[in-house]
Amino acid sequence: MNATLTPVPVPLVVDLDGTLIRSDLLVESILALLRKRPFFVFLLPFWLLRGRARFKREIARRAVVDVSALPWRMELVDELKRQHAAGRTLVLATGSDMLLARPVADYLGLFDMVFASDGAVNLCGAAKGDLLVNRFGEKGFDYTADGGGITRRDRVVWASAHEAVRVQADTGTMADRMKALRPGHWLKNLLVFVPVFAAHRFTEIALLEKSLLAFAALCLCASSGYLFNDLIDLEADRHHPHKRLRPFASGRLPLTYGLIMMPVLLIAGCVLGALASPLFLVMAAGYFVVSGVYSLRLKKVALLDVLFLAGLYTMRIMAGSAATGIWSSHWLLAFSTFLFFSLALVKRYSELVVMRDVEGIRARARAYESSDGELLATMGTASGYLAVMVFALYIASDKAATLYTRPGLLWMLCPLLLYWISHVWLTAHRGKMHDDPVVFATSDRTSRILILLMLAAVLVAL
Repeated sequence: MNATLTPVPVPLVVDLDGTLIRSDLLVESILALLRKRPFFVFLLPFWLLRGRARFKREIARRAVVDVSALPWRMELVDELKRQHAAGRTLVLATGSDMLLARPVADYLGLFDMVFASDGAVNLCGAAKGDLLVNRFGEKGFDYTADGGGITRRDRVVWASAHEAVRVQADTGTMADRMKALRPGHWLKNLLVFVPVFAAHRFTEIALLEKSLLAFAALCLCASSGYLFNDLIDLEADRHHPHKRLRPFASGRLPLTYGLIMMPVLLIAGCVLGALASPLFLVMAAGYFVVSGVYSLRLKKVALLDVLFLAGLYTMRIMAGSAATGIWSSHWLLAFSTFLFFSLALVKRYSELVVMRDVEGIRARARAYESSDGELLATMGTASGYLAVMVFALYIASDKAATLYTRPGLLWMLCPLLLYWISHVWLTAHRGKMHDDPVVFATSDRTSRILILLMLAAVLVAL
């Protein structure tokens, strides 16, 4: 009696970066390191001079990457689970350092062997191909990698494999690339026009042109800052119910896109800023530096974070003054400080409310605990109402009498402002504030109506 033997499948070798995860573990580890120790950025070039394998080891020794939060390619993970259950030998072979690859393999619990860079050998391209051929023989293994890896780094490995399984590389759609720049937040940069309009000099074309240049420059610099913020904040975003869907956090957009676009946008913004005025260029550079320090450190310090967040709003107004030479009055600066401090607290409070729904009473948002919510709401509403009081005092001042023919009509703005501030806080309290409050105001029907009524009141008072 003859028996038909089922051939044993050859081992399946799986790449890591861009294949098992929708990201690059080297870039992830660099960002994780700089998140904790930003000054290590100056050591990176010296480590690289010692070779790529040593470079990866120096980073891996110091970086802590939460492998559970990585953007896994779940369809591949599910297939590997089926192959593992069927008894097939699974091998993880990656150019990432072993100190990072091993936790990945341990987390999944699917791989029989792990091959990775070890500080001496950079396991990419020919080095990986030679190792696999020596271990399993020519055509003695199947190899799974992303499309980018097969056509570039791992062409030798592909040629030596029994079968190559190609995984579609993630390059991001145009919508993802634009979303990463946060164009919806550019609306906040309209604050650069405030000095011109507050001084009632909006009919002067030259001033409007300078304000427009300042607006464009600040949008580019701000987008550069948003990219930096999202890259630094990857781990926190991946644990957030809404932010985990952002292009970088979800893995839909390569991290290298952000690393390339950051300096490109910043340089373009500086060029436009120089055309507006040299002083504006200094202000724009200061804005970028402050936002960078905020992203790296200050957003983790309770209360200091909201003060600086409010300051970034006010800096936009001051940048408009620097571009046009029209300096804002103390009234305007006081009003904006209190108002934007309130909005900054709304942002933190709404994040805390969202995390409460996920984690319960032990919820945390940045540096705030669940029990801090009521205090944040109290401070935020008080600051918003103080902004209305400052505006009320301004109406009775000599400054308002010189700028408006009917300053008494500006009193109509006070109840409208009180209503809007209360509406924003009530929305946040109900857990329906899922965006920056300024961006929220552009999509919220009640806010749009109130803004139009306020604009009408100002026009009538002119």
